Amino acid sequence: MPGKDFEQIYNEYKAQSNLEQEQPSRVKDVVGKEAIIAVRKNDSGDMIAFKTDAGRELDYLTALEEAKAGNLAHVDVFHKYGRDIIRSEPDGIKENNLDNLPSF
Repeated sequence: MPGKDFEQIYNEYKAQSNLEQEQPSRVKDVVGKEAIIAVRKNDSGDMIAFKTDAGRELDYLTALEEAKAGNLAHVDVFHKYGRDIIRSEPDGIKENNLDNLPSF
């Protein structure tokens, strides 16, 4: 593709992500949202249910819908293995990953 400056495009992309990091998105993300504080796993180690800080126990499908609607703090929904999956927001802290939360 003649005329494209790939270096410039990449630098613009990096600058955009740096600007997004500077914004306090984590703080505004949690206001009015429930956080997952515990998980239930099946015998294979798969997460099958979640407990929120409001005391609600959500089955996987309900938690998935709540996450898609933006009602749960610090979780993302992504598509893998041909289906939507709940995961912790990547923040570099292993202790708050869903997989490392206490069981209920």
